[in-house]
Amino acid sequence: RPGAFSAGLNLKVLPTLPPDELRRTLTAFGKTMLRVFTFPMPTIAAVSGHAIAGGAMLAFACDLRYLADGPFRLHLNETAIGLPLPTWALMLGQSAVPKRWHTEAMLLARAYSPAEALERDIVDVVVPPDQLLERALAAAAPLTALDRAAYATSKARHRAMAVQWAEARLESELVGPAPGAQR
Repeated sequence: RPGAFSAGLNLKVLPTLPPDELRRTLTAFGKTMLRVFTFPMPTIAAVSGHAIAGGAMLAFACDLRYLADGPFRLHLNETAIGLPLPTWALMLGQSAVPKRWHTEAMLLARAYSPAEALERDIVDVVVPPDQLLERALAAAAPLTALDRAAYATSKARHRAMAVQWAEARLESELVGPAPGAQR
């Protein structure tokens, strides 16, 4: 909706879930983000406003990111609020954020305005909000000419090692902070 793409998971509800349900929810969320990341067709995020935490992860999981201009933030805020980023989220961030900005975006929890995200090549395009959907759809049109099988195979091969690395850690990281983490 205008002004808000996604703020991610509801941090008021998650602590109220029984442990098994919380584990299932977090596992399903990670697997869903990895499914978007490996989807066998091109994906474009039309980010209509704030993309915080899981919302930023969803945008990062897409192949292209179109962001509406405005007083919005693209923000992996987890370390700022005391949540260690899981490996799968770091992998998504590494795929979308140029290496030069990894520490700033993922560890220092820097929030980016649309102009700052574009300047750092975290998003592909920033457009006026009323043009967002039209421009994202226009960007999708030429992608339909790509050979589907070749695209799917190339994308799977391109991302296979990172995805396998993240999937191997997905459930084990749900138990708490990473080993050796200091609070």
